[in-house]
Parts: sequence; structure tokens; C-alpha cells
Amino acid sequence: MSFLAPLFALGVLAVAGPILFHLIRRTTREKTPFSTLMFLEPSPPRITKRSRLENVGLLLLRCLALALLALAFARPFLQRVLPGPPPGSGQRIVILADTSASMRRENLWAEARAKIEERVRTAHPTDEIALLTFDREMHTVMSFEEWRKTAPDERAAATTQRLAAITPRWNATRLDAALLHSIEALDQAGQSLQGKREIVVVSDMQEGAQLDGLQGYQWPRGISVTIDPVSARAQENAAAQWLSESEESDKPGEEVPLRVRVNNAAESKHEQFQLRWQGAPEGTLPIDAYVPAGQARIVRITKPPAGATALALSGDDTPFDNTLSILAPQPAQLPVLFVGPDADEDPHGSLYYLRRAFPKTAHQNVEILAHRDGSAVPAYQLQQAQLLVLGETTASAPLASARQFARDGKIVVLPLTSATSATTLGQTLEMPTLSAPEATVKDYALLAQIDFRHPLFAAFADPRFSDFAKIHWWKYRRLDASALPGAQTLAQFDSGDPAIVQVPLGKGSVVVFTSSWRLADSQLALSSKFVPLLQALLEQSSSLPPQKAQYFVGDDVPLPTGPQPITVRKPDGKELAVAPGAKFSDTDQPGVYAVSPGTQRFVVNLSPDESRLAPFSTERLIALGVPLHTVHETAAEVARREGQAQAVEIENQQKLWRWLLVAALGVLLLETLFAGKLSRPASGSTTAST
Repeated sequence: MSFLAPLFALGVLAVAGPILFHLIRRTTREKTPFSTLMFLEPSPPRITKRSRLENVGLLLLRCLALALLALAFARPFLQRVLPGPPPGSGQRIVILADTSASMRRENLWAEARAKIEERVRTAHPTDEIALLTFDREMHTVMSFEEWRKTAPDERAAATTQRLAAITPRWNATRLDAALLHSIEALDQAGQSLQGKREIVVVSDMQEGAQLDGLQGYQWPRGISVTIDPVSARAQENAAAQWLSESEESDKPGEEVPLRVRVNNAAESKHEQFQLRWQGAPEGTLPIDAYVPAGQARIVRITKPPAGATALALSGDDTPFDNTLSILAPQPAQLPVLFVGPDADEDPHGSLYYLRRAFPKTAHQNVEILAHRDGSAVPAYQLQQAQLLVLGETTASAPLASARQFARDGKIVVLPLTSATSATTLGQTLEMPTLSAPEATVKDYALLAQIDFRHPLFAAFADPRFSDFAKIHWWKYRRLDASALPGAQTLAQFDSGDPAIVQVPLGKGSVVVFTSSWRLADSQLALSSKFVPLLQALLEQSSSLPPQKAQYFVGDDVPLPTGPQPITVRKPDGKELAVAPGAKFSDTDQPGVYAVSPGTQRFVVNLSPDESRLAPFSTERLIALGVPLHTVHETAAEVARREGQAQAVEIENQQKLWRWLLVAALGVLLLETLFAGKLSRPASGSTTAST
């Protein structure tokens, strides 16, 4: 018999405990009533020279229970030879070749190719091999089916030919996804082969590789992983990373500086670096950066020179990640169209406060366009506008333009400034009989019920911002929301009348304020809620997708919607046609991408994780449950590891510890019954004492 955890067998020594307890003399528990002892002389108790074992049967039961528990925890099993694979049965192997950006260093890819070609060349004719490349994505170079269909003497040449056409890309390293995909490939290949199944990883194993997907994963039995690493001569590296500013840091009229973080590896021998603008006018001075090894420093840059779109880091021995593309912040142009007769400087009109509600920031520039005459709004203005606000107009031509604007998928905002504004709303919705009489308000009205789940009020859902009680509404119009098809009441006054109603119209909608933001109607324009409300309306209506300052290689980039087809020009000059409103996913190289028609550009940079080049310890994989071994194991280490795996498999099949636990429980039950019987007083003892 052998043990999987032999140290637990030392627990058998615990049987000494019951023996010691049985040897210790105990005072009797029986008490005999007696009269006074004052007439008796004290005499010391008689002490025996040796202790005698009492209740030997009870002692043996207790010792046996402890011994059985110790043996159960030692995981015993009976040695036997497991049946091996039949003679001539081949192995099924998945080779994972790392093609991430870090493999572009030195001659790592050439070394990786040589290792893969050697494995394919020395494979047994009965083996089956699948070759996959991985970075952020998975690509199949040679599948199991293609390997089986290829003649054995042509497999190595076919694999080598396909491998020669592959070069490392610019993507990040998703080692976790690659291992999980390989397990699926092995499972889908079937059980035609009875040999072992193995995953071979050929990679630089840099610490920036992602392994989060392996957390909590139950690794299947019978699949092992072999690491065949490639290494560069220089492991030290320095890299630059653009830290884009968030919208919370925006301040109207203030220029936001560019921040670049320079990271220096702990193994680096350099501390002095320079950042130089590529494409800058001659004479532009470089930016110095002092970064000790193992640390990072942030460099602030006020503004890129004209024509410069990238920063180059110098002073580093590993140049593959030393170019950082940067574009100066480009605010999104968002025209807002106001249709009505209001004058620009009339504080009693709606346009006056609308112009002051959208300050210019580093991320957006809102331009208010006013259309005051009774003619139709020009088509180009309707196409460019992202939000339309209706004033006091009853002309049919501009209202028809507003109706078409909503049907095209955008939002029309209509504040009711008087009871006659119902005519404007009725013509816009093509409901001529619609009415909205003046409501009777005593002192002022308040908002009582607000739908904070709606995007218009989502920014106020936090209890710190959800108080609208300080906004007084002097006047409002009573609108029957039930008479509007599909209308949704977003806010109500304390009287129960609707305050804000959204009515669907075509692909878009009309948002009706039953009171306006004019000072004669309410305090809304003077409150802190006014600007966020209009900003939320603009974001809902805008067809421009949210843009980030930079993307990483492999990210999807949202593109604007519109009737015209879109073309994206990549950094290498290649142009690709993309459907309007779709996401551009071909960001396979770092640099500046240009979108036409229009002037939109966006930046794609290398993932910062790829600049962490130090090899990570394989203990990380072992801690995640990966059955790992490396190609540097000796024959004795391989035999010991395989022997341990065989012992675990035999023990899992036999599970003798279960029977030992059952036996221990049975012995403890007998011990309890036996001890209970011995503890009962003998019959007639009471009579004798009487």
C-alpha cells in the first residue's frame, strides 16, 4: 500500500493520547455519606508504585479510531499498473505560436519558427498536430483535419510553408483565451487517438500577457501544457503612454495639457530619455525625461507643433514600442438649430438662455444656428444639426422641416410658452385639434415625480443631485398626455399634470416642456439642472458616436451615421469602405486613422501591456491550476511528475479513504456504546450503600 500524502500517516502517533489518559489515576466519582470525622486520625492515601491499564477494550477502540482517521487523511491506494496507450497510438498536440507585438523584438519570431518547425519535423506519423497563432485573436494555420488529410511525408513542408507567410502583429497577448481555445480544439477533435493530449506554447512569456480568463477554470484531466520559451538578449525596456484626459477635467476656455507617462523597466540600465515630435518643424527642441529604473514619470506637454502627430522615445535599446501617436484634442462640432423669431440678446426669449447653455470644452463645440423666417429649413442645416429647438412659430414650412428632422431619428424640443403653443405642437405631430390651456397655479408649482431611469434624468439619479424642489415653476400648460400616441411622461408637477413628455415621431421623438425656461415661466434657466438637461437631450439626439482620445490596437471604433458611405484611411495609406453607423474593427496597426467625408481622425496606439517585457514566472500558471511542465525538465523530473500524476489517478479511482472514514465512524460508535455501558453504576450498589 502507498500513500498520496504520507505525512498524514504520522497521525497514528496520536494513539499515545488515549494510552496516557488510561494510565492516569482518577478519583472515584462515588460519594458515601458519613458522620463527622473529628474523632478520626488523618491518614495519607496509599500510593501505588505503578499505574495499571483499565478498560483495555475501550482503549483499543479509541486507538483504532485515531489510526483509521490518520490513514484516511494520508490518502492510501493500492499500487497497480495503469493500462498505457496501445502500441503505435499517436499524440494529439496543439502548438500555440505567439504573434503579439512583443514578438517583433530582435529575432524572437525566427527562433519561434525554428522551434515549431523542429517539433513538426520530428513528429511521429501517428501524431496529430494543430498549429494556431495567438495574440489578441486566434488564427488557425493548420487544423487537425488538414493535418490528417495531408500525406505524412508532406506535413512538415506544408506547415513550414504556411508558417513562413506569418509575421507578428501589433496586438496584445491573450494567453488565457489561447489556452481555452486550444482545449476546445482538442475536445472537438474527438477520441480517435488514445495517446496523451498536449498544448505546446511557443512564446516570450512576457509579463504583460493576460491570464485573467483562467481564474476559477477547472482544468480538464488528460491535457498537459508545455512551455517552450523564446528569449531576447535585452530584457530592459522603456515605453511612453499617452494619458488622455477625461471629460470631468474639462474647464471652459482652458487648454488641457497633454500628459505622457514614461515607464522604465526595473532591469533597465538607462535613466535619461528624450521625447521628440515626428513631423515637427526643424529646430523643435526635444523634451527631456529622467526616469530611474523600475519607476515612471509623467511629462506634461502644452501643445503639439504644427504637423506633428507622434512622439518618438529615444535613449531606449528596445525600439519596437518607442513611437506614440498623439493628436491634439479635437472638439466634436455639434450644431443646434433654433427655429423661431427670438432675438439673440433678448433676455425674455428662449434663445437667449439656449446660447449660454453649451460652453465650449476640449471635447465639444456647440454652435447655435437660428432660423427666424417662415421658410423651410435648408436641407444641409437639417443634416448637420444634432438637436432642434422650436420657438414661437406657426409657419407650416419650418414645422414640416422639424417634423422631418424627428422622423430621421433625432429629437425636437418644444417648450410651451403659452396656450397658443399647442398649435405649434399640433402641427408638428399632425394633430390639429390638440389643445394645452393655461393651468391655475397658486404661488408656484414643483416637480413631484421624475423618471430617473430615463436617459434625460439619468445624470440626476444620485441622491446628491436628485433634488428639483428648489426650481419654482410660475406657469405651465395642461397637456393631456393620454391623447398623444405612445407618449411617455418623464416628469410631473405636484398637481399631477405632466411637466415633460416625450412623444415618438418616426425614428426620433418630440420632447415637450409644458412650461418653458423663460424667466416669466420658471426658474429652470437659472438653476444648476438646466445645462445638464440640455446636454442630455443633445447626447440622445446626436448621431455622432462618443469618441475617445485614443484607442488600442484591435479596438472597435464607432463611426458617425449618415446617408453617405464612409471611408477610413489607415496609417499605411490603405483605404477601407465602412457602412455608416457601423464600427470600424480593422485597427491592426498603430498610427493615425482618417475618416472621410469630414475631418474626423482618431489615434490607435500599442497596448501598454506589451511594453512589459520581463518574463513572468510559470508559478502564475501553476497557481491557476494549469498542469505545466517545461522543455528543460530532465528525464528524472519527467518520470517523477508522471509517477505523481499516475498515483493521483489511481487514488481517485480507488478512493480507499472513504471506506476508512466509514470504518472510523463505526469504531467511534462502538466506543460510545461501550463507554456508556461502563459508566453505568453496578446493580445493587444503591442498596449496599443504604
